[in-house]
Amino acid sequence: MFTLAMRSVRQRPGRFIATLLSTFLGAVVVMTFNSMHDTASAPGIDALSKETLTIAASVVGGYGTFLVFFAVASTLTVNVRQRGEEIALLRRSGATPAQIKRMVVFEAVAVAVVGTVLAFGPAMLGGDRLLVLFKDTDQVAQGVDFSFGPIAVASGFAITLVASVGAAFLAVRRAAKVAAGGAKPRGRGKNLAGAAAFVLGIGGVFSTFALDKSDVALMAGPVYGAILLAAGFAILSPAILRLVLGALARPITALTGASGYLTVHNMRRRASELSGVLMPLILFIGIACATLYMQAIQSDAAKASGIAPTGEDKNVETLNYVVVGIIVVFSCIMLINSLYAATTYRTREFGQQRLAGATPAQVLGMIALESVILTVTGVFFATVAAVAGVVPFSMVRVDTATPDQDLGIWLVVVGIGAVATIATSVGTAYRGLRTPAVEAVTLAA
Repeated sequence: MFTLAMRSVRQRPGRFIATLLSTFLGAVVVMTFNSMHDTASAPGIDALSKETLTIAASVVGGYGTFLVFFAVASTLTVNVRQRGEEIALLRRSGATPAQIKRMVVFEAVAVAVVGTVLAFGPAMLGGDRLLVLFKDTDQVAQGVDFSFGPIAVASGFAITLVASVGAAFLAVRRAAKVAAGGAKPRGRGKNLAGAAAFVLGIGGVFSTFALDKSDVALMAGPVYGAILLAAGFAILSPAILRLVLGALARPITALTGASGYLTVHNMRRRASELSGVLMPLILFIGIACATLYMQAIQSDAAKASGIAPTGEDKNVETLNYVVVGIIVVFSCIMLINSLYAATTYRTREFGQQRLAGATPAQVLGMIALESVILTVTGVFFATVAAVAGVVPFSMVRVDTATPDQDLGIWLVVVGIGAVATIATSVGTAYRGLRTPAVEAVTLAA
């Protein structure tokens, strides 16, 4: 099975590009921040510099690890789901479920290792630039030298391999069971994970009220609470999408005609696959809005008090903006990556719809409407998660549930997410529709 897995990767490398990009970027994020641990552990580092570097590696590295795990797992799950026909053919050819699992897991490991190795150079460069940022803001002594050592390397391999192997194993088990004629799993584990994220998120949000407004750790509880609530919505996104479609099916069909009918039908059938798009969208908007608004409230409150910001205040502010920068870049790339992979795979489906009577304009309209529905759904639940964190923080920090900040931050973040979702989906679909319908339906799945 290992030989078959390696041959599969060599013969069809395009199928693994999305997964390779996820593991590559994920390893870059994880190793960049964990290299701060290596730098802090070098001999001769002063206490203040060591504290700053350790906080950066622990806090921001924690965010990064969480996002990387989600991105790699969701991309791999989409990849395996798209290979249903291939897995069914292997089963009919005599392969056992255990053999198929080993083949897919070996493929995932090979891609994860290649992606992590390729990430070494960018991670070293990113870690060095991050250290320069801390030096420029006087949070780390100028004499501290950058170190890229065993902690960064071990964490990069560990996170990408665990996420890849775990996601591949769970996805192929489900696909193999369906290929053998079994019922689709009910997803009880996913429901439990989503419920746990909600419970922990609510706990994190309410922990804000146990702290004083001057407490340095005031922002930690609501930020982590908002992240966990966004993760809960992301995990349960298939069920959420079905509920939204159930409520909006008739209005959508009435307003948009054939394209609306095609959209509702396809989205209901592909709710699980489309959750791979909702996950990065919800996480991107929810975490970015929560972090940016809390930092804006904190900064404005500090200015209003007339007290000059301390070095620790600058440290927290720098960390928050670095976190948001990572989220914006990484989540947007993962969103585009997932959309491109999912839409490209549907070229054959588009050809079948056209042969059944749908015009290219109707198919393109279906994709555009599908993207709008996904965007609106993702924005709504991401905003709920962000507000759940921002309101308690504002109540404790400035004694009001409605802070002075306007909707500018929200509009910018939502605009980035909406443009990335709609432009990628419609652009990829338009490219796929340029393939003649008869030729498209003969493409290998």
